[in-house]
Order: sequence, then C-alpha cells, then structure tokens
Amino acid sequence: METEKDLSILKKIAQEEEISLALLRERIKKGTVVIPLNKKRKINRPCAIGEGLRVKVNVNLGSSWGYSRVDIELKKLEISIKYGADTVMDLSIGRNLEKVRKTILDNSPIPVGTVPIYEAAVEAMIKKGDITYMTPQSIINIIEKQAKEGVDFFTIHCGLNKKTLETFLKQKRILDIVSRGGAILLNWMSSTKKENPLYEYFDEIIEIAKDYGIVLSLGDSLRPGSILDATDRAQIDELIILGELTQKAREKGVQVIIEGPGHVSLDQIEANIIAEKKLCHGAPFYVLGPLVTDIALGYDHIAGAIGAAYAAYCGADFLCYVTPSEHLSLPTVEDVKEGLIAFKIAAHAGDLARGNKKAYLKDKKISLARKYRAWEKQFEISFDPEKAKFYHRRTGLKDVCSMCSKFCSIKMVDKCLNFLLK
Repeated sequence: METEKDLSILKKIAQEEEISLALLRERIKKGTVVIPLNKKRKINRPCAIGEGLRVKVNVNLGSSWGYSRVDIELKKLEISIKYGADTVMDLSIGRNLEKVRKTILDNSPIPVGTVPIYEAAVEAMIKKGDITYMTPQSIINIIEKQAKEGVDFFTIHCGLNKKTLETFLKQKRILDIVSRGGAILLNWMSSTKKENPLYEYFDEIIEIAKDYGIVLSLGDSLRPGSILDATDRAQIDELIILGELTQKAREKGVQVIIEGPGHVSLDQIEANIIAEKKLCHGAPFYVLGPLVTDIALGYDHIAGAIGAAYAAYCGADFLCYVTPSEHLSLPTVEDVKEGLIAFKIAAHAGDLARGNKKAYLKDKKISLARKYRAWEKQFEISFDPEKAKFYHRRTGLKDVCSMCSKFCSIKMVDKCLNFLLK
C-alpha cells in the first residue's frame, strides 16, 4: 500500500525526471525502475534508477583493513555530495567498519548501499582469525542488522553457487575472481564444501529486503578482471542465475538491480548490456566502469569513463565510478573527486546520446554562454566550477581565454557577423 511518504517521493522523482507519475509507477511495478530507500530513512535527495531515466552515478567509500579513518571517509562523502553523486556505497573492511557505516548513514542525504558479506568476513577475522568461520546465520544476522540501521541497498553475491563455480573452474581465466565478495565466498565454499549461503538462503534475504524496502543489487562474483576474460561462459552462467533470482525477488515485491562487468573491451559492451536486459528481465543494470583497457594504471578513471559513456548509451542505468587509484591504493579525497567528475561526464554523455532533454538543455546553455563569452555562466554550468575558474583566471585575461587571446575565433566572427548583418 502506497503511503503519503511514498507518494511525496514518487512525485518529486517524477518531476525531476520529467516523466508522468503514472509511467513511473508502471516501470516500478515492472521492475525496470527501482528506488533505493529504506523504510526507516528520510533523505533529501532520493533517486530512481532504470528505464528512461537519467543515468545515475555511484561513489564507493569505505575504510580498509590497513587504513581506517572515519574523518577521511566523511570528507569523501562530503565531496561526493558536492559534486553530484546520486548514491554512495560503504565498502569498508576495516576494524571500525560499523562506525564508518553509521557515520555515512547519519550524514548522507542520498541513498547508501553496503556489501554485508564484508562485515561478516571482518567479524569472523576479528573473533576467530579466519573468514571461513562465518556461518550462514551470522551472515543473515548482519544483513538484518544493517537493514535496521537504514541501509538502502545491498550488494548480495548470490550468483556464485556450486554450478557456476564448476563452470568457472573449467574456464581457466587469466585473472580468476577479482570480486572481493566473490573471493570471500569462494574461500568459504572451498573450505566448508557447502553451498554459497547467499544463494542457499536467498529467500530469507528477500524477506528482510521486503520488510525494510531495500533494493537488492545482485552482485557479479564472476565479473571479469581482465579484458581477456570478458564475456566468458562463467560470467554468462552467473548472469543466468541472477536472472532467475531476479524473478524470485520480484514475486515477493522486492526491487532488484543487476551488477555488471568491470573490464570489457569497447566491442563487447553493447552485447553485455543486451544480455543483461534479456536474461534479467529488464532489471536496471549497474556497471563498474567498465574499463576498456587494462593498461591505464593511474588513469583508470579515464579508461572507466570511456566504457561508462558507451555503456550508458547502450542502456546501462547506473554507473559505479572508478578513481585514478583503482588497482593501486585506497582512494584519497581528491581521487574521489576526480573519479566522480569523470563518471558524471560519462553519464551526461550517455544521457545526451539517449535524447534526455535536460542534458540537451544544459549543453545548449553552456554553448550560448561560450558564444557570448559569459564566463561566470560557463563556470556555473560546468561539473567543476572551481577548476574551470582557476584555469581561466590564472593568466589575468577576462573577455577571452589565453589559448587564442587576441585571435579569439568566437570574438572575431562575432564582430564580423555584426558588421555583415547590419
């Protein structure tokens, strides 16, 4: 039953996305649009993800086992909000992960996601010295605890089961499994000889998600970590399982998104989008990048943004950003900013190509501001006004930029046309 709060959120989203309330409701009912918002949370900037909507961007935050400072993660959250992240995920694996998560939840005006298996693994490591001491019940308990705290969406690595593991073992990949959640579960399954608890007890997870209105982001444990492993049988077999679990969740009224590959060459991106939409029944697709080459160390945000822009054009709904420090270190606050802006540009490029009216009008406004050399207006519209101002003002020129200065083509043509048209 739709509450007054639900209706208010739906109206706000419909207005922002410039679609009718009826169409928004219809797509939510079909499962092609989701709204990640825990029933226990109130946030200022809810968002919808999926069919016909603006492409959304997620920022990953979180501490690591070796580097864990709550104040730094809070600064990363603040920079994410400032530069337009639609959601954030806390991927903490440090000893203080509960404190980090609660700080992010308390301070975030946008949806917050987590990966509960991380806390289960950290808890087992702290208490018993090894992640294999996790139990199915301890995992379920953590999922329910985080739901009560107000987490809006969960990554659940439920596609790695005994069947897909068998396929994976035959695949002989270069980079095997690079998903942290997938690696944790592989370790647990190989040690205990038991089925993946996130797959075996998926019905219980569905009930928790239903009780709290949580979106389930079905994680891709077998996503490729190398261009050369992309779109192999292991990846597709897992996607088929995720499609089956999507239907199971929807039957219980639970919203689902599907997580997608992280390393895919340009020529395979469209095929990956088509496969996900077909096998997972139109569920919104959440892609990490994808990175279109593996050799961009230090510049992976650029390699990822290239893939993200094309993925968005081809139908991806939700982009997980990549920072310059990907594959190298925990990102700094500046890394978070650089990665987010790169992916905001990618999302906007996808929106433009898909015919989004708001994206078109934004480009039109900055083009007109450029024509009239209205610098302050250009700064205001840009993704990073401070950086744009710094570059323009560092030479002291006001009317033109230092690239062309007295030979500014826009100014010369403007003067010429004013004369010719008199």
